[in-house]
Amino acid sequence: MKATFSQGTYGNSTLLKYKVKDITLADWGRKEIKLAEAEMPGLMALREEFGKTKPLKGARIAGCLHMTIQTAVLIETLVELGADVTWSSCNIFSTQDHAAAAIAAAGIPVYAWKGQSEEDFMWCIDQTVFFGEKKEPLNMILDDGGDLTQLILDKYPKLYEGIKGISEETTTGVHRLYELEKAGKLPVPCINVNDSVTKSKFDNKYGCRESCVDSIRRATDVMMAGKVAVVAGYGDVGKGSADSLKGAGARVIVTEIDPICALQAAMEGFEVKKMDDAIKEADIVVTTTGCKDIINSKHFLAMKDKAIVCNIGHFDIEIDMAWLNKNYGHTKDTVKP
Repeated sequence: MKATFSQGTYGNSTLLKYKVKDITLADWGRKEIKLAEAEMPGLMALREEFGKTKPLKGARIAGCLHMTIQTAVLIETLVELGADVTWSSCNIFSTQDHAAAAIAAAGIPVYAWKGQSEEDFMWCIDQTVFFGEKKEPLNMILDDGGDLTQLILDKYPKLYEGIKGISEETTTGVHRLYELEKAGKLPVPCINVNDSVTKSKFDNKYGCRESCVDSIRRATDVMMAGKVAVVAGYGDVGKGSADSLKGAGARVIVTEIDPICALQAAMEGFEVKKMDDAIKEADIVVTTTGCKDIINSKHFLAMKDKAIVCNIGHFDIEIDMAWLNKNYGHTKDTVKP
């Protein structure tokens, strides 16, 4: 990896102003950000209405969210409204490096690149905690999956005394917040963004309907028409993924433990089976549940040769990668980073 970084006095003494894959990608990123602004009228309207009054002045917002072109528009909106912002990605593979470079070039501390290790991932999140030469701590958290929230709890718990609140973007992160609340360990107010109607019923379903097939094509360049696709889970993400694959011409089988969701899948014309039975037919498998070990050793052993296995949920715990790496890691060949 060709990482580009700039040393500075942000946060602790080892903190960098930014760390991205290649800062020379910034011009490309800026062009795509300009295009994206035209597709995000809500954020642009906020800039126009509140840009002069700076209602977020004094806010030090640390974000841990997919570092994409669209996220760049969000970041620059927060800055336009007066906030100081630092950023890391909530996923080791989702960063668009030209987007990260553009944000870094704009002078906003960002620590993200595609293809991070787990160690890199946690290091990047840690870099976002303190701001500027005075090393002022974050006072707001914008999280996606709960990793930044958990880092503060584990490593800097006293900082919660100055944190105004948390917003959480995704189902997995919301589950983690509810667990903390149940255990009496949720220290500040939280906004459950995920369960807002415009998130769960639109982004989860229609966003995944756009991205599921697109991602598989980008990664594998295979034709999906005529193939058997198994979608694990038929919540909002599963619904969008199943529609995406159906639209590409695949024959879709759904696996689902919730009887109502399973019935919905059947009423939409999808075949519904147990994973143990469906896996034998699968050319493509997409997990969408957010639950652990949906695909485990017995499923890998039952798969066809050249089956494509994907996860569209937030974390890869749905697929038992530890077993796969332990038993077949010696055959691993990275085709596309």
